[in-house]
Amino acid sequence: MRDRRTTSILNLLREDEPLKICAPMVRYSKLQFRHLVRKWGADIAFTPMITASSFIKSAKAREVDFSTDPNDRPLIVQFGASSPSDFVQAAEYVADVSDGIDINCGCPQKWAIAEKIGGYLLSHPEIIHDMILQMRNRIPDESFTKSIKIRVEDDITKTVDLCRQLESGGVSFITVHGRTIRQKSEPANWDAIKTIKQSVRIPVFGNGDIKVPGDVDRMVAATGVDGVMAANALLMNPALFAGHEITPLECVADWLDINEKDTTCPFRIFHHHLIWMLDKHMTKAERIGFSDYTTKEQVVEYVTSHFDLPRNTENPEEK
Repeated sequence: MRDRRTTSILNLLREDEPLKICAPMVRYSKLQFRHLVRKWGADIAFTPMITASSFIKSAKAREVDFSTDPNDRPLIVQFGASSPSDFVQAAEYVADVSDGIDINCGCPQKWAIAEKIGGYLLSHPEIIHDMILQMRNRIPDESFTKSIKIRVEDDITKTVDLCRQLESGGVSFITVHGRTIRQKSEPANWDAIKTIKQSVRIPVFGNGDIKVPGDVDRMVAATGVDGVMAANALLMNPALFAGHEITPLECVADWLDINEKDTTCPFRIFHHHLIWMLDKHMTKAERIGFSDYTTKEQVVEYVTSHFDLPRNTENPEEK
């Protein structure tokens, strides 16, 4: 089993096996969930996107938006930023307790475009290049990764040109979501991911249309990527990377155990994770009733009384 607490991301990338990565998800890539997906096969986890301008101005924002502990590794902190100075200052706050910093260059939401972050940066590569350059100067440690997450453009040659520019600027790796910023549920363009992988020498991670365990191998075979990132599918099944088709009850028990030991996860998020994880274990009527609960005590009582949850579960990677 890989020792994620002592193995750098770059060392993991040197291994033959493609990496399995938990995506940055707004609200839901919190510390407790990162612990869960790591126990069930994820090699690397991202934080949710954090807005750099707010992060550097407010200690309260830093406390709310970012938390970690020594077992939360390897960890990549993702920032949405419109200026290199904000980005680098934010990165310096977390550099000592993380393994890499990522720039969100793909968020398609209108508010992000208006704030000149996320997908806005795809048409302003000079800003991204300056962010990477300044961070390399301020955090020169080569083992600390500096990366970007992008979406593809309709004209893939533009995306390839951008990736080559950023490669020459010193990014450690690139994560490619195979949709444009205008697409939502359309099929991800794995051919575009393959083209980008073949056009650069640095590692490339693929993202998009990972729904079941077999999709991980299918994406690797189709694109040649060095790692596969999953998002929504991990919400439905945090054990996807361990090869499970639906969330096993052992994983549900782990979620309860994690949140019994660390009670800082907001109830709404704690509850939503269970709604997704138990979706295939309940009837429609049961799902509706379960979603109406308003307290943690109600939720825990229902889950422990209606499901035969194992206790003292083993780490699935040690079996």
